[in-house]
Amino acid sequence: MKSIYKAKGTCSTQIEVEVCDGVVKNVCFRGGCSGNLQGICRLVEGMSVEEVKHRLSGIRCGNKQTSCPDQLCKALDAMVSE
Repeated sequence: MKSIYKAKGTCSTQIEVEVCDGVVKNVCFRGGCSGNLQGICRLVEGMSVEEVKHRLSGIRCGNKQTSCPDQLCKALDAMVSE
């Protein structure tokens, strides 16, 4: 299943994520701090959705209430609720 999530409160404008059988297959952040986000993409690819949410949910970026990794968790939650 592929999904495009409109990120809120981060430097990324949207997150494209692909999940198959509960495992993250591909993640792409559009906009934002490219180098850091590429590392996060490589880190989570092959991880279970639940593990990604456990590790990255609630992470903040500076003074913001959220971050790109936290928004990835919200994107994964939105995929489950579709």
